Amino acid sequence: MRLTNMFGNIYYICVLIYNMPTQAKENYLKAIYLLSRESIDVSITELSKKMNVSKPTSNNMVKKMEERGWLLYEKYKPIKLTSKGEKLGALIVRKHRLTEMFLSKVMGFGWEEVHDIAEEVEHISSIIFFDRMDKILGFPTLDPHGSPIPDREGEVLKVNYLKLGSIKEGQKVKLRGLENSSKDLLLYLNKKRIKLGTVLLIRHIETFDNSFEVLLEDNATIVLTFDVCQSLLVEEV
Repeated sequence: MRLTNMFGNIYYICVLIYNMPTQAKENYLKAIYLLSRESIDVSITELSKKMNVSKPTSNNMVKKMEERGWLLYEKYKPIKLTSKGEKLGALIVRKHRLTEMFLSKVMGFGWEEVHDIAEEVEHISSIIFFDRMDKILGFPTLDPHGSPIPDREGEVLKVNYLKLGSIKEGQKVKLRGLENSSKDLLLYLNKKRIKLGTVLLIRHIETFDNSFEVLLEDNATIVLTFDVCQSLLVEEV
């Protein structure tokens, strides 16, 4: 009887280990989830670019993830997350963005500093840990970059912002989010004194290169390249 119980316990532990997502698999799953949220057909090529790895490496990982029931994949067709994979992907993003918000609002980190730390913290498996973090923050719906934080069920708030690059001369807008939250862009915006909530008045759009001359609330005028404008998500005010 004891021997049976021992083997039963060993089997249970093996099942737990098998079902425990590794950090690498979670990173791939998060990448697929985020790409699919951008309405992109997630191919091995797109995934490899996102992860900065070779196609064979991505293909091998996708096969392992399919074995876990996280996705469906046929050669030459887009990768499709299963309901299980989509929820797990959303919860990884939830942990990442809650961590970014905690680092920013509670610990005083700049919005350009939080991503790399959150990349590590997001792999903590404790649900209670992140629920407590959520409560301390007052249950935020957006992270420091304006990106929606999935709830405990993996549901995501839908936002319909416009790219600054689509705004016409004379219009006034407020910065609500970022299409690209790379560290270089965030540092650039810091230098320009632009943050979430900043009100921008489009004074002039240069026809030669589509750069924007923008008036800030303190009456300072700055120039933003079109590429930067395409990375800024705004709403009209």
